[in-house]
Amino acid sequence: MAEVTSQPVVRVEHLSKHFGEGAARVDALGDIDMDVFPGQVVGLMGPSGSGKTTLLHCIACILEPSSGRVTLDGELVYEDRWLKADLRRLRLDKIGFIFQYPNLLPFLDGTDNVAVVLDLAGYSSATSRKRAVELLEYLEVGHRKHAMPRQLSGGEAQRVAIARALANKPRIILADEPTAPLDSVRARIVMDLLRRIAVDQQAAIIVVTHDEMILDRFDHIFRLRDGRLEKDTAPTTAALSEAAARPPSVI
Repeated sequence: MAEVTSQPVVRVEHLSKHFGEGAARVDALGDIDMDVFPGQVVGLMGPSGSGKTTLLHCIACILEPSSGRVTLDGELVYEDRWLKADLRRLRLDKIGFIFQYPNLLPFLDGTDNVAVVLDLAGYSSATSRKRAVELLEYLEVGHRKHAMPRQLSGGEAQRVAIARALANKPRIILADEPTAPLDSVRARIVMDLLRRIAVDQQAAIIVVTHDEMILDRFDHIFRLRDGRLEKDTAPTTAALSEAAARPPSVI
């Protein structure tokens, strides 16, 4: 389990979000407080409609909150209004996304599916592809760097998607049901990879999940119900102390 030794990478304070006004108003989130520290993998759980995806999208600067504060990697980005003019650039610089399905571009091979993020950020093609290959090797799918998405297994495709999320060296990684399409063995492998990444990159990783089989992979579990956080709980099993002891990586 990751030891808290520094300031949070993600800090959410008194965050609320509602949709509509008057009689049609729906309070999706209410007074959310949440800290996630470097090297931590936390779970965000709750029944359907509890506000998990809404909270994730507010942290991702995709959905504007109604009130509160959001601080990302030490920078206050929202305080009752957005404080950054270019949210696209903020996401590109600070946040990596992992989705339920890999969503790889079918006309690009493994390397180019990762490199495209860096191409969009303005890096040269050579630099983008070099980093892409390094990440694929790091995630142990370097041998599939020239494979097209249709040639990859489900687990291999998810690793390529994770490499894509790491391309811009984000301190924050947001994962929405990343193990849902995987069997229990592959799901735990993916979670072990995320824990390794959190420690190596000193990143904060937030995973929305319904998967009860991976709860022992989290440092903390935040539970949402009706838009409010219940008391967060730590898993009963220490999560991969060997990974937590690994020295930081240069990847």
